Amino acid sequence: METARRAVLFADVCESTAIYESLGDSRALALVNRLFALLQQKVTAGGGAVVKTLGDGMVCQFPDADAAFRAACDMHAAASGLAPEAQHKLAIKTGFTYGPVVLSGGDVFGDTVNVCSRLVGLANPSQVLTTQQTVEALSPGLRTRCRQLYPLKVKGRAEEVTVCDVMWRVDPDVTEMNLTRTDLTQPGQWVLKLTYQGETYTVEPTAAIRLGRDKENEVVVASHLASRVHARIFAREGHFVLADQSSNGTFLLADNANEVLLRRAEAVLGERGWIGLGSPAASHGDHVLRYRLERRSA
Repeated sequence: METARRAVLFADVCESTAIYESLGDSRALALVNRLFALLQQKVTAGGGAVVKTLGDGMVCQFPDADAAFRAACDMHAAASGLAPEAQHKLAIKTGFTYGPVVLSGGDVFGDTVNVCSRLVGLANPSQVLTTQQTVEALSPGLRTRCRQLYPLKVKGRAEEVTVCDVMWRVDPDVTEMNLTRTDLTQPGQWVLKLTYQGETYTVEPTAAIRLGRDKENEVVVASHLASRVHARIFAREGHFVLADQSSNGTFLLADNANEVLLRRAEAVLGERGWIGLGSPAASHGDHVLRYRLERRSA
């Protein structure tokens, strides 16, 4: 038994049960094995090792957070490039963490592993999740591709962890993303502009705004999927925060990021994006709201 600092990565194949039911065991297994071979190549090429496979998932370890970050991005790119089988396109979801682990019998154990397991369970298809603690262990260039989502309570852990989304799809025309903290308290401070069905609402750093079906909300969203009071937007510690308090969840799609489903959770809003109350923001339907940060006019 040995204690060391390692990055741990979990990867799961999404909706594999439906693929097995549709293709049959033999064809589905062959497809999953093709994907696993690609993923293992990316892990090895990134300086990591596959610790074990669990059904349609795998657990990997890397020497540092940067290696896990790059491998996760490469794994998702490989999965997205895999040719479909009978119109079935495989997708994966991943989570990675960095910290102390116990190495024993070729396996990894400890809090770092437990948190990583929770992350992959929370991730949506084609999404990479990590923690703020892990982000702080990344090199500066990679940190710019991560954004905070919400705090997470992990069973058996006294302190919450802050979940972060990793933007693994990189636009070649964009070399750096401005995800630094916006100072909402200084002169020339920022405001949030929220647009819904042609009408624009302004959220001040000292105020809050409610979204939902009820007419008492500041923004009334006339969708049957929206709760009476569905979500709130407010400023906290230099960020604008979106907080879901609905039955169907709130979808958040930031520019250059994967869509996130919030269920009784919070997320920090980036510079611009879309919000869907009870339905995906990516649909850009009639009830999707557009937001952007702007400097307040003098």
